[in-house]
Amino acid sequence: MSIKIMMIYDQIQAGAGTKDDKMVPLGTKKEPVGPAIMMEPFLKEIRGKVIVCLYCGNGTYLTDPDEVSRKFCAMVNKVKPDVVICGPAFNYIDYASMAARVAYDIIQTTKIPALAAMSVENEETIANYKDKVNIVITPKKGGTGLNDSLRNICLLAEALVNKEDVTSLADRICF
Repeated sequence: MSIKIMMIYDQIQAGAGTKDDKMVPLGTKKEPVGPAIMMEPFLKEIRGKVIVCLYCGNGTYLTDPDEVSRKFCAMVNKVKPDVVICGPAFNYIDYASMAARVAYDIIQTTKIPALAAMSVENEETIANYKDKVNIVITPKKGGTGLNDSLRNICLLAEALVNKEDVTSLADRICF
C-alpha cells in the first residue's frame, strides 16, 4: 500500500506563475509537479505517491490568509491524503509563511499529519512555528544539500503517517 501525499505550493513551485504573478488563484494539479518530481526517488523509498498538488499565489494568500488556509484545509478533508507536505519553500519568505501557517492549521483542524520545509533565511516564520509544526531544514533556492532535504521530508512524512515518535528524527532534520 502506498502513502498518499498532498503537496501545497506557491505559484512558482507549482509552475503556475512567476514571482511577479502574485495573485494566482487557488488551483489543483492532479499529478506531481515542481519539487514533487525531484522527490520521486525518495518517494519510492517510502512507497509514497503524490496524488495532488494544491497551490495559490503569494499575493492571494497574503490578501486573506485565513480564507486561503480554510480552503486548503477543506481540500485536505475532501481528498483525505495520508500526509500533507507544505513546501519546500526554500528562502521564499511569503511562501514559507504560508507553508508553516497552513501546515499548522491542517494539524489543528483535520486528522491528517502535515509538515513544512524551508531554509534558514525564513527566521521569523521558523521562530513563530518551529514549536508547533515540524519544519524540515532545506537549502535556499540553488543551495547545496537539496537531495538530502528531499529525502528527509519523505522520511518525516512516512514517520508521521506511521504515527511514530518523530522526536529524534525531528531533532536531526528540523529547526
